[in-house]
Amino acid sequence: MVMVHKNSIVFKILLSAFLSVFGILLISQCRKVTDPVLFHYPPADTATFIASDEDFPNPERGFFTYSETYADDYQPLDPNKLKAARTEQQQAIGGNYKIYSTLVFRYFILRGFNDKPLTQDLLDKINADFGIARQAGVKLIIRFAYTTVTHSGNCPDATACPPYGDAPKQIVLEHISQLKPILQSNADVIAALQMGFIGIWGENYYTDYFGDASGNGNGKYFDNNWKDRIDVLRAELDALPADRMVQVRFPQMKQRYVYGVDAPTSSAPLTEAEAFTGTDKARIGLHDDCFISSSDDVGTYQNYGNSNTERGGGTAELRLYSQKDNMFVVVGGETCSNLYTPQNGCEAEGGGVQTELSAMHFSFLNSAYDNDLNNMWQDGGCMDNIRKNLGYRLVLIDAIFPTAGGTPGHQMQIQINLKNVGYASPFNPRVAKLVMKNTSTGKEFVYHLATNVQKWFPGNVSIKEMVQINSDMPSGKYALFLFLPDPYESLANRPEYAVRFANQDVWDSTTGYNNLKSIITIH
Repeated sequence: MVMVHKNSIVFKILLSAFLSVFGILLISQCRKVTDPVLFHYPPADTATFIASDEDFPNPERGFFTYSETYADDYQPLDPNKLKAARTEQQQAIGGNYKIYSTLVFRYFILRGFNDKPLTQDLLDKINADFGIARQAGVKLIIRFAYTTVTHSGNCPDATACPPYGDAPKQIVLEHISQLKPILQSNADVIAALQMGFIGIWGENYYTDYFGDASGNGNGKYFDNNWKDRIDVLRAELDALPADRMVQVRFPQMKQRYVYGVDAPTSSAPLTEAEAFTGTDKARIGLHDDCFISSSDDVGTYQNYGNSNTERGGGTAELRLYSQKDNMFVVVGGETCSNLYTPQNGCEAEGGGVQTELSAMHFSFLNSAYDNDLNNMWQDGGCMDNIRKNLGYRLVLIDAIFPTAGGTPGHQMQIQINLKNVGYASPFNPRVAKLVMKNTSTGKEFVYHLATNVQKWFPGNVSIKEMVQINSDMPSGKYALFLFLPDPYESLANRPEYAVRFANQDVWDSTTGYNNLKSIITIH
């Protein structure tokens, strides 16, 4: 009989366990070599940033400059004035405050064309204006109307009596069809299209053909009025690429477009899952042309009835609807009266103007009207905040990168933390790119990030992604930058169309890059 000492058994068990663990480690190490895509170095170093209080221009947000032109007396845009408004603070027309402006409201008043097609000469002039905007580095908020003139007389609404001078639906649809190629080919410099066309000023109210809800008419809209308006809105949505939005004058217009002419004022707003998907529902925003001027913003938040219901009520529901829906669409407009006090002041019980701008997610306002109210904000001490916070205002907090090293072909984990302190997120599509620039040669490697910039809503935003490093990236040190250019190829390399972060010493005006103040080593 062979006797085995118990210590020998223990030794064999320990040896077997050691070899098993060592084998696993060997396999693990081999996997790192043979399957490098799955390997990433853990994040190591953190760069922190200092917020800036500076006011500066950023695309598709802020106070807009006003311009108008008439079909029978066409005055083209002036590129020098547009450039000056974007690059230098300008005194607002009639205002006691200054602004930067990357947005231009462009009124195309089709005077004389309410009963006939647009001429090729007029179409060419309209098309040329978009080229001027592109040259100047701005974008246009556009609205078409047939008249901006009111006629007083012996009628219930004495300051605006019919006939008003707009066009019938057949003409409107024909004109939209004629304009479609221009809108499609110039979408890069269109910030938004306002529904327009209907009524005086294109504000969808005093109209000869689409239902007169004023005291001069029936005081409400019938089903056929809603259907005609829906036809116009549908044509406008079709005339634009799917990445551009149309602003309607009152939220009930959107509800009845989406849910039908019987839609209640309690209809459901957009959800985040539906937002920015290119559907019609996701592409209808709001222009409030009497912002914070009465409890319902002078008819903005009114129920206009239909064939089976009377006008009235619904204000509270429509305001709540807009607070939710507006988070995901383009919102802007203008003030029209300073009489709604103290609610429209800088500070008021329950809020004030800044609270309202934030709740309704405004991206832009008119700098030319109504400056009786806008000037009150300057005098009241809140205009500086309003100027800076209209739309988005993005502030970098910190960024975490594996600065200790990286290897070509491997994945690199990144994390960028920021805060949107503005009233809204960017409403049009925008790409986010991580730029790695070799500090010796200047050669750049650019990586598209998966984050959706349109969903950088007010509040904290954290971007955590894996970046696949090029397999042919040369060894060396690389400085990191965050680049948010316009997605259109025509504007992608134009720094004036890139987003600037509100931080000290991060912006490069020659490239449009934001310096992440981090250097990593590729080896």
